[in-house]
Amino acid sequence: MSDAIGRRALIAGGAAAALTPWLPLWAKPVSAGLPTVSGPDVRLTIAHQTLAIDGRDHHAIGINGTIPGPLIRLTEGTQARLHVTNRLDEDSSIHWHGLILPFHMDGVPGISFPGIAPGATFTYEFPVRQAGTYWYHSHSGLQEQMGHYGPIVIDPAGADPVAHDREHVILLSDFSPLHPHAIFRKLKQMGGYFNHRKQTLSGLLAGRDQPLKDRLAWGAMRMDPTDISDVTAAAYRYLVNGHGPADNWTGLFRAGERVRLRIINASAMTTFNIRIPGLPMTVVQADGCNVRPVTVDEFQIGVAETYDVIVTPEDRAYTLVGETSDRSGMARATLAPRAGMAAPVPALRPRPVLTMKDMGMGGMDHGGDHGGGPACAPEHAAMGHCTPDAASGNGGGMDHGMRDMTLAPTVRDTPAVQSISPMPADRTGEPGVGLEGVERALTYRDLIALDRNPDTRTPTRQMQIHLTGNMERYMWAFDGVKMNEVKAPIPFTQGERVRVTLVNDTMMTHPIHLHGHFFELVTGKGDHAPRKHTVNVQPGGKLSFDLTADAYGDWAFHCHLLYHMHAGMMQVVTVRPAGDAA
Repeated sequence: MSDAIGRRALIAGGAAAALTPWLPLWAKPVSAGLPTVSGPDVRLTIAHQTLAIDGRDHHAIGINGTIPGPLIRLTEGTQARLHVTNRLDEDSSIHWHGLILPFHMDGVPGISFPGIAPGATFTYEFPVRQAGTYWYHSHSGLQEQMGHYGPIVIDPAGADPVAHDREHVILLSDFSPLHPHAIFRKLKQMGGYFNHRKQTLSGLLAGRDQPLKDRLAWGAMRMDPTDISDVTAAAYRYLVNGHGPADNWTGLFRAGERVRLRIINASAMTTFNIRIPGLPMTVVQADGCNVRPVTVDEFQIGVAETYDVIVTPEDRAYTLVGETSDRSGMARATLAPRAGMAAPVPALRPRPVLTMKDMGMGGMDHGGDHGGGPACAPEHAAMGHCTPDAASGNGGGMDHGMRDMTLAPTVRDTPAVQSISPMPADRTGEPGVGLEGVERALTYRDLIALDRNPDTRTPTRQMQIHLTGNMERYMWAFDGVKMNEVKAPIPFTQGERVRVTLVNDTMMTHPIHLHGHFFELVTGKGDHAPRKHTVNVQPGGKLSFDLTADAYGDWAFHCHLLYHMHAGMMQVVTVRPAGDAA
């Protein structure tokens, strides 16, 4: 692999970089893709600082004086020692997202260690047991939203199966001039506070979005089909390597090179749809695990996911577009053979509108004229889409509505449950909200592990976990129980093989992350199932994965939408040997 660029381009890049001293070399406006910190001892300092976005200064939290924090480059098979000093006036932490390590080095205050007190230094030390693209971030309060994150690249001990001539880290994030606690307070006051693009009367008269009948039905159920993202471009600027769209971060290349883009979604609340108009992308890695190459035009990356792609650009500039899933804004960067070049930036596409499938009715027959008969399920009747036929057994006084607790006997009936999906469907073959019409959009079913899975045993037990929420009260939970009401952790016996099914009873996509483990998605790929540590569960959908509980200790398990986790969608998983009650 060569990171060399021409002398003239290097001089141009260095001149631009001198204007932004708060950024590491890899994140400068014109990047040579160079790593920042590596070696047997890495020293990191967390502190307050200023972040400039599109020419405006903001208060933020950085690491080693940079936002994002420095790229940490490690090598598989070595021992990592990372000394972290906290210069804040409050406790802090660093969680090494996706890394397999001893639980007391995982960096989650209150679960695996006490946190790093103001002025203190904590040394994380662990063997590096994997390769790939990962990232790190604070697990203390809402510090992550303020810039407390950075990338990790782990080079393989042997030959890299992904051949490439050059690489660039593309770290996506969201940032707001509003303090994160102010954002959370507004969400608690009104869940849709930042949604400025709801359906309107003028839109109805113009024939846009839902017809009147559907709007009335959704309103009666107190559900909003435009509720895609809790926090939108009304509050956020979307960044690439710490740069806003006007800053135009640029990654250089030579025409014809195989360029590896290590794409990391380090945002707090934003799902991005990634495309490079005019340049196909070949996905070669997901969450740090190599997959068989699959070429796409666009893919959705959930919060905390990573994807590595290979592109082979020609002698021209390209725009890398990170459009938010609600299409209220975008992160933008440029790939170019020379500094100073730019390509057209596409306009934002029309925002999507949720459907009945996003309510958890994906298993129902939506065909026909909905005039009665077998196609008229009770939930359709409740929305006025059809007339139930009592003689056929469809109706007959049975109306589950959208909060029938008998459909989810393991879910506690609490205010944190606004709805229960009547018929959730496996949506792993779908590309994500807003990408339904894209012909070559990545789905989880497209992913096939490059190597055979390390554990191919059949699971010996199954468990189901419901993702629940109440948007009006902004409460989020697993199985209706918020973190502060949980009485005991989710128990696993060390070494056991378990099939876990996540059921999304809400109308929002949830990126669910399990610390300390990888799991295999159940998508019909057998012993080459894709391995991940974070998975996007689509609205009203369900998703299963097989987990080998091989990591002793206590581990965080949570939604990676920061304000959902903060509002209660988090639990603790404990892994103990058989017979160990400690």
